[in-house]
Amino acid sequence: MPDPQPTIVLVHGAFAESASWNGVIERLGAAYGVVAAANPLRGVAGDAAYLRDVIRGIGGPVVLVGHSYGGMVITQAAADEPSVRALVYVNALCPDTGETALSLSGKFPGSTLADTLVQYPLSTGGNEVAIGQDAYHAQFAADVPSDLAALMARTQRPVTEQALSDGLSGDPVWRSLPNWFVFGDADKNIPVAAHRFMAERADPRGQREVVGASHAMAVSQPSEVAETIIEAVRGS
Repeated sequence: MPDPQPTIVLVHGAFAESASWNGVIERLGAAYGVVAAANPLRGVAGDAAYLRDVIRGIGGPVVLVGHSYGGMVITQAAADEPSVRALVYVNALCPDTGETALSLSGKFPGSTLADTLVQYPLSTGGNEVAIGQDAYHAQFAADVPSDLAALMARTQRPVTEQALSDGLSGDPVWRSLPNWFVFGDADKNIPVAAHRFMAERADPRGQREVVGASHAMAVSQPSEVAETIIEAVRGS
């Protein structure tokens, strides 16, 4: 019997939430099984452990799709998980061993994220950060209508500083798993030079660079993102 079609598991990043994939899910349509996971955004190891629970609950082959910091999580979670057939990076971080979200996003000049962040202490220790609501539209979702961007700003999921400082442990699975990249050249969180660098070293089977696309391209460019995911499902 042929293998079943993989389930698509969508993993949002910092300052977003699972509903940010709604437009992508609509364009994938009923032909594909899809789960939009709620990424805890607490730390790479713990977030990856949670994602592995989601994967094992599905009980079949999966294609992992990560946005932004979600790329750190899918890379970590896919290690030693034979059900993972492919990885898709959507304006996402694609780390090598020891690399962090902060080190990758700062590897090349151009990110303006740091100046837009607000932080507050956590009772468990450390700090949590979010994008200031007044800055959210221009920083995160410049090509999204202003009313929708305002809603996204209010529903964003903050991330811990610890998560942004955690490095990938073990060998990166993108060296052995087929992978695809789609990213925008107007990303203000992760400079396009960083996206190009990460894609080049991962040697993807497919790569799209979308002119004018912001960091929130799952919302602003759902068709481009869905097409890349479909390519991954068919090619995995």
